[in-house]
Amino acid sequence: MLVLVAPGQGAQTPGFLTPWLDLPGVEDRLRALSAAVDLDLVHYGTDADADEIRDTAVAQPLLVAAGLVSAAALGDVAPGAVAGHSVGEITAAVLAGVLDDTAALTLVRKRGLAMAEAAAISPTGMSALLGGDPDTTVAHLEKLGLTPANVNGAGQIVAAGTLEQLAALEADKPEGVRRVVALKVAGAFHTRHMAPAVDTLAKAAQELTPADPRITYVSNKDGQAVATGAEVLERLVGQVANPVRWDLCMETFKELGVTALLEVCPGGTLTGLAKRALPGVKTLALKTPDDLDAARELISEHANA
Repeated sequence: MLVLVAPGQGAQTPGFLTPWLDLPGVEDRLRALSAAVDLDLVHYGTDADADEIRDTAVAQPLLVAAGLVSAAALGDVAPGAVAGHSVGEITAAVLAGVLDDTAALTLVRKRGLAMAEAAAISPTGMSALLGGDPDTTVAHLEKLGLTPANVNGAGQIVAAGTLEQLAALEADKPEGVRRVVALKVAGAFHTRHMAPAVDTLAKAAQELTPADPRITYVSNKDGQAVATGAEVLERLVGQVANPVRWDLCMETFKELGVTALLEVCPGGTLTGLAKRALPGVKTLALKTPDDLDAARELISEHANA
C-alpha cells in the first residue's frame, strides 16, 4: 500500500524547480498557476534567493505548485492514502480530488498572505527539537510559554513562539534533547499567533465547492481519515492555528498497512521522518526529475491496482 505525501514550509530551497522546467508542459502549467494567483512561480522556483522564498506569502503557493507538477509527472498513480504536512495538506487535497489546481492555489495564496500578516504582528518563529522524551519536551515548552506546533514523531517536535521564548529554549533545552534547530519560516505557525488568519481563510473557503476525497485523506489535526470535502476544508481552515500531529498521521499509515511512502517535490523531510518512525516501509523523495524512474518503479510495486 502506497502513501503519497506532500511537505510543508521550510522544504523549499533556491532554484529547486529549475530541473523540473525541462519536462514538457511543466513551465506552461506553472505559468498558468502564476496567472491565477498573480505570483511568478517560475521566477520564485528558479531565480529567487533564500530570503525571497522564505516569505510565507511566496513559499506556500510555491510549495503547493511544486507538489502538483511533480505528482503530475508521475503519471496515473493510485495510492492507498494521501496526506500533507501543514501547507502540504492543500497539495494532498488536490491529489485526493477535493480541490482542483486553481482552487487550491487561490486558497493557498490567501492562506500565505493571511499568515504572513499575522506573523508581522510580533516577531515569532519556530525551532525543531531533536531527541528527548515527548512528554518531557512538551512540559518544558509549556513552561517557557512555547507551543509544540508540530509533533512530528521519530523524536522530533517543533516549538513555536516569540523570538525571546525561542532564545530561552536555546539556552535551556529540555532533558534529552540533542539539538535545537531554527527553521526557515517567518512566523509561529500552528499556534495562537496565527488566530487572525483563521477568519480570512474561513471566508476564502466559503467561496470553494469541494468534492469528497476519492482517496483516503489523512488529516494533520488528529491523524484521522476524512470522508467529506466539506470537512477537509473545515480542517484546513482551523489547522493554521492548531498543532500539526504528523506523528498521528504516521500511526494511521501503519494501521492502513503502508508498505511504501512517496514524497512529492521538494521531498526529503517527510521521508526522513518515515525512515525512523516506519521501519520496513520503503521511502522515496522526489527532489528532481532524475528520481521519477525510481518513483514509478515504487508505484508499480506498491500502488493499488
